[in-house]
Amino acid sequence: MSSPVYKLVILFNQPENPAEFERRWSEEFVPLAEQMPGLRRVVVSHTHGGPAGPVPVYLIHELHFESMDALTAAMASPQGVAAGQCLVGLVKQKATLLFAEHMEDTPGPDPILSSPSVT
Repeated sequence: MSSPVYKLVILFNQPENPAEFERRWSEEFVPLAEQMPGLRRVVVSHTHGGPAGPVPVYLIHELHFESMDALTAAMASPQGVAAGQCLVGLVKQKATLLFAEHMEDTPGPDPILSSPSVT
């Protein structure tokens, strides 16, 4: 398993005007957010509902950093402050921000299924 990284996760609720949101998000917010110091990885996911049907989350935007200190320093930087101000204007309280510890693992073959059979 890899060492943990820390990420800022932004859950954007369903916008009233998806086309306008996508334009402003990609042209205004993303360029500012991607200038944050220490940013290591960006992951964006558009939702397509859930097992029970529609969900209120429209878009998930993850900004990955090496440590929690790096994440908070990036948010306090001039670039982070500018991105935060842009975000406030973009979503008007229709988003949830959270910090998360993130670990990844690439599963290998199932040891039971890949072991030679004993006869």
